[in-house]
Amino acid sequence: MSGLVDLDGLASEIVKGFDAMPAQIKAAARYVLENPRDVALLSMREQARRAGVQPATMMRLARQLGFDGYEALRELHADTLREAPTGFAGKAGDHLIRQGRVGDEGLAAAMLGMLGTQLDGLSAARPLAAFAAAAQMLASARRIHCLGLRASHPVAWHLHYGLTLIGRPSILLDGIAAIGADALIDVVPGEVMVAVSLQPYTRLTLELAEHAASRGLSILAITDSEVAPLARISRHHLVVPTASPSFLHAVTPAFAAAEVLAALVAGHDGEAALAALRRTDAHLAALGTHLTRRPQPKLPGTPP
Repeated sequence: MSGLVDLDGLASEIVKGFDAMPAQIKAAARYVLENPRDVALLSMREQARRAGVQPATMMRLARQLGFDGYEALRELHADTLREAPTGFAGKAGDHLIRQGRVGDEGLAAAMLGMLGTQLDGLSAARPLAAFAAAAQMLASARRIHCLGLRASHPVAWHLHYGLTLIGRPSILLDGIAAIGADALIDVVPGEVMVAVSLQPYTRLTLELAEHAASRGLSILAITDSEVAPLARISRHHLVVPTASPSFLHAVTPAFAAAEVLAALVAGHDGEAALAALRRTDAHLAALGTHLTRRPQPKLPGTPP
């Protein structure tokens, strides 16, 4: 039986020995670190498939970490999931304890280090294939609806902004005055909804995505788990990690996903995207939107 009693201890043990692990064990360890919820909920065989390794590799990882078998590792994750606080205040308790222990610089280093690992993980073969499929889906869409509520709203907005710059017909379902969903009145098959939802999941996001799917729209989900509610109704989905030492869930990987998608769609559109960007540049220049030179500070006593 392993002496590890919580996921913080498990993560520390994995990170400590990560560089010395064989490549396949590293892949399994990365999956366990980045997908704690899936470790608790999915079978070992399914986890191995998603990690790109053999089931026996997952077992070897568990034993290397001191567990009797993989089921014991899964049970540790399941216990943590059952006991995990569901609100921001609950996470804040762990945050304050950690910051008190390691200080401001220590917490900042932990957050930034975790983000670096998370972004690096998105460049693995499986996420890259998901990005390519999602980009193809968007490139062939007649119209794109971007939906993200609460903390996920900036991600949806960022994607919408990038798509409009390259001339893509994109609609942001932003909910101002509670009329955001009205844009779905005249939807037709062949359109796509990009729905962003990270734990804790916003109920209305799922309801609008389900409604859009019932109207014939294809759903592209940006979410945090293979078993998230949006993933189950999507045609394609991108899974982004959100774990953070902070009371806030990490949203940086979701932002990165939005930027990658916009760039890939621009590449699919080729000259049409380039022409749209030229029109955008001309429009912004005509309005004087951006500073063209740095303003000089006014010296004391200088006349207006």
